[in-house]
Amino acid sequence: MMTDGAKAGTGSPSSAARLALMTTGPIAIAIGSWIYLGIMIADMSAIPGMSAMMMNPAMLDPLQLFGLFLMWAIMMAAMMLPTAAPMIIAYTRMQMVDRNNGAGWLPVFMFSGGYVVAWAGFSLVAAVMQAGLTEFSAMSPMMMKVAAGPIAGTIVIITGIYQFTPLKQTCLRQCQSPISFLMTRWKNGSMGGLKMGLSHGLFCVGCCWALMGLLFVTGIMNTGWIIAITAYVLIEKIVPSPQHLSKPIGAVLIAVGLWMVF
Repeated sequence: MMTDGAKAGTGSPSSAARLALMTTGPIAIAIGSWIYLGIMIADMSAIPGMSAMMMNPAMLDPLQLFGLFLMWAIMMAAMMLPTAAPMIIAYTRMQMVDRNNGAGWLPVFMFSGGYVVAWAGFSLVAAVMQAGLTEFSAMSPMMMKVAAGPIAGTIVIITGIYQFTPLKQTCLRQCQSPISFLMTRWKNGSMGGLKMGLSHGLFCVGCCWALMGLLFVTGIMNTGWIIAITAYVLIEKIVPSPQHLSKPIGAVLIAVGLWMVF
């Protein structure tokens, strides 16, 4: 039997190296999404149909709607994949010790892909909402945010109220407990990884959809708020008692929303 030292001497990759290799897929998706998001923020003409939408927002066509969907989908992948890192790493580690049941880089990639697909579903809803608000002149196509006042305040209040709901807390617990989630929903193979990633993504959408609504108020392509919301979601997922954070934030949002309305 070879000792650990002998195994190391044969050039077999360390656990850290294997982990890095197996997570190359989600890392590449996240980096690519951030790069494309940066391009869109710097030049909104990189979004299909956006130039025409700015000139005539009352005449939205399928290309412009696709552009809005693409913008949201890329932004959600960039924002949310990093916050799923604890779950993806836990899933990868379990794959590494279960090599006889389809372990490898592909299930990890598929898990991440399922997660992105769940947020793509949210992105479609957000794109349709943005298109509707823009067409009815409730949202500026140039600034990409709703006019200050009742609509903006109502969005902020809804976000604050949702922080207190049982659905929010239930979804947050699922996002915060990688081992519990994986042990109770484990499926072997690449398709199993896709299904697990989609399931986790749906819980994550259930946890964070209202927070993404704040982008309608602050500016959908507002870099500072994109980073701030991403950081908050990650913190909310990893702190020991997330309700001690989410509920005070909810109270602040309700107060700010009421101030904006009145």
